[in-house]
Amino acid sequence: MQSFRTELENNIVEQDIIDLEKKIALFKSGNIDEEKFRSLRLARGVYGQRQPGVQMIRIKLPYGRVSSDQLRRICKVSDEYSTGRLHITTRQDIQIHYVSLDRTPELWAELERDDVTIREACGNTVRNVTASENAGIDPNEPFDVTPYADAVFKYFLRNPISQEMGRKFKISFSSSDEDTGLSYLHDLGFIPKVKVIDGQEVRGFKVMLGGGLGSQPRHADVFSEFVEADQIIPFAEAVIRIFDRHGERAKRMKARMKFLIKDMGVEAFLELVENEKKALPFKSYPIDFETYEAAQKLPDAPSATVEEELGLDFEHFKLTNVLPQKQKGYVSVGVRVSLGDFYTDQARKLADLVEKYANAEVRFTLRQNFLIRDVREDLVPYFYKELKELGLASAGYNSLGDITACPGTDTCNLGIASSTGIAAELEKVILAEYPQYLKNQELVIKISGCMNACGQHNMAHIGFQGMSMKSGKVVIPALQVLLGGGNMGDGNGRFADKVTKIPSKRGPQALRVLLDDFEANADGLDFLSYYDEKGQIYFYDLLKELGDASTVTPADYVDWGNTEDYKIAVGVGECAGVVLDLVATLLLEAKEKIDIAQKCLEEGRWSDSIYHHYAGLINAAKAILLSESLSANSYANIIAQFDEAFVASGKIDLGGTFAEKIYQINQNEPTEEFARAYANETLEIYGLLKSYREEEVTA
Repeated sequence: MQSFRTELENNIVEQDIIDLEKKIALFKSGNIDEEKFRSLRLARGVYGQRQPGVQMIRIKLPYGRVSSDQLRRICKVSDEYSTGRLHITTRQDIQIHYVSLDRTPELWAELERDDVTIREACGNTVRNVTASENAGIDPNEPFDVTPYADAVFKYFLRNPISQEMGRKFKISFSSSDEDTGLSYLHDLGFIPKVKVIDGQEVRGFKVMLGGGLGSQPRHADVFSEFVEADQIIPFAEAVIRIFDRHGERAKRMKARMKFLIKDMGVEAFLELVENEKKALPFKSYPIDFETYEAAQKLPDAPSATVEEELGLDFEHFKLTNVLPQKQKGYVSVGVRVSLGDFYTDQARKLADLVEKYANAEVRFTLRQNFLIRDVREDLVPYFYKELKELGLASAGYNSLGDITACPGTDTCNLGIASSTGIAAELEKVILAEYPQYLKNQELVIKISGCMNACGQHNMAHIGFQGMSMKSGKVVIPALQVLLGGGNMGDGNGRFADKVTKIPSKRGPQALRVLLDDFEANADGLDFLSYYDEKGQIYFYDLLKELGDASTVTPADYVDWGNTEDYKIAVGVGECAGVVLDLVATLLLEAKEKIDIAQKCLEEGRWSDSIYHHYAGLINAAKAILLSESLSANSYANIIAQFDEAFVASGKIDLGGTFAEKIYQINQNEPTEEFARAYANETLEIYGLLKSYREEEVTA
């Protein structure tokens, strides 16, 4: 482990990795509770797999961009620490599997040598900031959102306000009104707009607030049709602060921001956001897009000829996989990656190809593919030939045959039924029986292995969700069929209806029934219009026979991709952090936060210092509450309950209420004077709480 400690240039990253190593040692020696350790490692991109003793590592790639050097580094890490398989997620990340926990610190150190991080890729944090993969080249975009997505990613990475929220927080940027970033299903979604103010064109964003998928999808509200670009980071920070303070922490399934807004109401939530603005370190946060845009150069690639005849497959590839760019003479090449899985031998050659003949980067997409940008038009035949040699030249990019699926029961603890297995079968059906749909980019299939919707099944035209069902006394793998979801553009979307449940092995036949009916009866209507015309009951009747559990055969007992009879084996979900903390662990963590706060104070980072002191006191108060078997479901409730149980009762004398002390955070600007005063008061209160706990233990 010594090598990376001396070689890493970034001291903050270095300390992060050392901290992970220490936490692993503390966990293995029994000094950190298992549940608390899970929360700690998740915030560092280390996710427990379904298989015992190994981890999934999620590599965080903001807006899906990866350079040739970074891709080679990821390949090196995957070969050395994992299996050589790279999995593209629906949030533009890369996941590698079967990693030993002990080796995660050195793996992380290796990635950081090319500025690749796993920090906050999982857990109750601001997750990867996603964006349309064609940002910067989209012929319809008002401006390139890439520098704005990058600024948001950097601002919230390691930001104290977003380290241990009640649940994860997701942010997206779309390149245009087509809203390919899916703003309506994010906690915060941004769609670029240009407005003329005082005769000048001003950049800004339509802002969507409070969307989400999962078992209870919620369409985001329109916060504003236009927020000037220098205001998006202050607004996002105020929103996250309110979510951190008031969000549910006890009931994991109710802890997303969409539930807080639903319960509180949009107006009340936004009133708290407005009141929080005084505490923000920046009232305006201009984003330097000029420097980024000035640095963008089109590649001067060498010529490359193709001697052999490429045939009809190439013509089909051009129709579905070659996309126009706003840069004259250049196109993008969409690469369809079946189920999001490709391998390091392919990725290394890909890195070399785009370095020499494109712009030395690829962008992973929300549909688990990747896009090669800035390809000179005359080089398209050469790219096709090279991609074909790599096994990456399948036509049908972003078509019906390009199915999105989460890992499901392959590796995920929460998987109920196989999602990759059924996805592979459906792709075979489309290729063999409905090849015309490889040109159809207006119809989308998405599959999730459980209700959490990592495969985004409930926003698809045709969605499948892994479930189980009973046939007599036997439990068999099943699929919930959902129909009628879709992205309508400009922040408008619709969620699919649950139509019926069928045995998993009947999934291919269900697809045949749906497509045959659509072809025979739609009469030129698009799928959503046809679904609306016929209605949910029509499609239920259409599939009713397939859902009859009394007619199952032994073949239905075995899930796709398996050889043994199905058994439900759902483990502890790790899509978010945990809520159970021991008293001693909380007090230790409170002290750690206060120590970090003191360091921020020394470095003149006033806002960070204030927030770390605040979080430390909340953890200390939570520990004291738990010591007397009291609990609360949000930070705001911890504060109120602590006052009721300890201050009002006279058990602890703070010289005022805990609320008065703690809520100074949003009543003062983050100046040096206030930061130092808040720090002194925090240390005093922490000392009182620690003494109270020690007296209780020894009494």
